[in-house]
Amino acid sequence: MDQPTQPTQPARPSGPPQPAAPVPYGTPDTPRVAVRGEATLEVDPEIARLTITVSARGADRRAALEDLTRRNNQVLELVKPYGEAVEKLETGAFSVTPEINPKSRHERVRAYHGRVHLTATLTDFTALGELTTRLADLELTRVDGPWWGLRPDSPAYGRARQQAVREAVQRAREYAGALGARLVALTELADLDAEQGPLQPVAVASPRARSGYGGPADRDAVAALDLEPQRQTVYAHVSARFTMTPPAL
Repeated sequence: MDQPTQPTQPARPSGPPQPAAPVPYGTPDTPRVAVRGEATLEVDPEIARLTITVSARGADRRAALEDLTRRNNQVLELVKPYGEAVEKLETGAFSVTPEINPKSRHERVRAYHGRVHLTATLTDFTALGELTTRLADLELTRVDGPWWGLRPDSPAYGRARQQAVREAVQRAREYAGALGARLVALTELADLDAEQGPLQPVAVASPRARSGYGGPADRDAVAALDLEPQRQTVYAHVSARFTMTPPAL
């Protein structure tokens, strides 16, 4: 005789039970409130950058290189004694470019132009004005800046983020309170944006400092520029979602 077949049991999933998928917009028993927190801080700058362009022009390549080397060394010798006031001194692009005589039929070189670009980052703003004028007084040396800014790990960013979170919590409480409810739990906190505004250039005040093409430096006659640090704006934006008790409608 055929044995009666046993009904098959459905396979049980292995592992711990999975939580139910959250309801995107809450329920009447567990409503949700979504808010945005914002913060804007005005803080003093921590660093200032100067860009320095050293130029040379010669009838032949070697003459241009020799003049460029000499002027570049003058800049280095001027900046390095400032010690810890200069946080970084970096050399960027270097170029030597031939200038072709447009009237020549055989691509005859009329002159050679050489340039070296350097960037100085300063933390001592007292020395900044003096260094700016001394650099700008060098022969065939252009100075641009200063560009004020904050360090990437500046505490100002953390203060702005914390203030944005407190703003989001306060706003959510106000919405819940307007309904006769109270917040129960935080379900999501998203960092939308936390960034500093772009570094803003400040025009150098004296004509010699703007052009940087003067005669030999007379350091005794150069007066330091009085540069006022430009305050920096730090932004932080977060979005937050909370659950709250049922409102008293």
